[in-house]
Amino acid sequence: MARRLDVTGADGVRLAAWDFTDGTARRTGPGVLLLHGLMGHAAHWAPAIGRLTGRTRTIALDQRGHGHSERPPDGVFTREAYVADAAAAIEQLGLGPATLIGHSMGALTAWQLAAQRPDLVRALVICDMRASALGAASQREWQDWFRRWPTPFPTLDAARRWFGHDDPWVERPNPARGAFFAEVMAQHPDGWRPVFDPAHMLTSRETWVHDAHWDSLAEVRCPTLVVRGLDGELGRAEAQEMVRVLPHGSYAEIPDAGHLLHYTHPHDWHLALHPFLTGLLTP
Repeated sequence: MARRLDVTGADGVRLAAWDFTDGTARRTGPGVLLLHGLMGHAAHWAPAIGRLTGRTRTIALDQRGHGHSERPPDGVFTREAYVADAAAAIEQLGLGPATLIGHSMGALTAWQLAAQRPDLVRALVICDMRASALGAASQREWQDWFRRWPTPFPTLDAARRWFGHDDPWVERPNPARGAFFAEVMAQHPDGWRPVFDPAHMLTSRETWVHDAHWDSLAEVRCPTLVVRGLDGELGRAEAQEMVRVLPHGSYAEIPDAGHLLHYTHPHDWHLALHPFLTGLLTP
């Protein structure tokens, strides 16, 4: 059972961090900070991190606007804010220098923090996140997608069914995707709705829709592993170029996984990370 820790992020935003650490590692183990992707939450890491928790201080952060963290009413969801929040978590929880493990948007936050504050970051794992800009068409597609959500869902099972089977973006039944989204639904008097504001999610992704992030990637000086699922959003050619750009980059691939690789294939995800993390996470 994870223990909640409260963190004050940029501009005083209240953030929830979750301590998955077991035993004496809570006091003595090297720090690991896990950063989920857009629309995710800290608990999405739970299936994947069991083998880390016995020898590391393993903390997963609900990033602003997600999970149990605060949703700033003024809509401050910039890259700078996300990076500052992660830095605040490391400093306030005494994790530094930490190994950062990020998925999708969380991976971008992690490598930007590693580039800006190398004193806080010991090593880095980038899970299925592109460095190239996606283009304006991607943002329009997401806007249309959010409009098609049949919210409120009458039941949690209905939400699970829609995201796993009925969503037009689902090419074939994907129960794991349905489960992923069901975890970020909350019950309201009229039914089930996401815990996040879709408008905040669109704002959050603008900076990787319109901007590329190769320059900040090249500034990362710590050991870095780029991990992709074979059916994920990060193509092999771009992943290998990211490894080439990184001063100390390496590469791993999970053959049967998609974008949610740590959630759907936790055992294979751990096997992919194990050679890289061995030694780095020795107290």
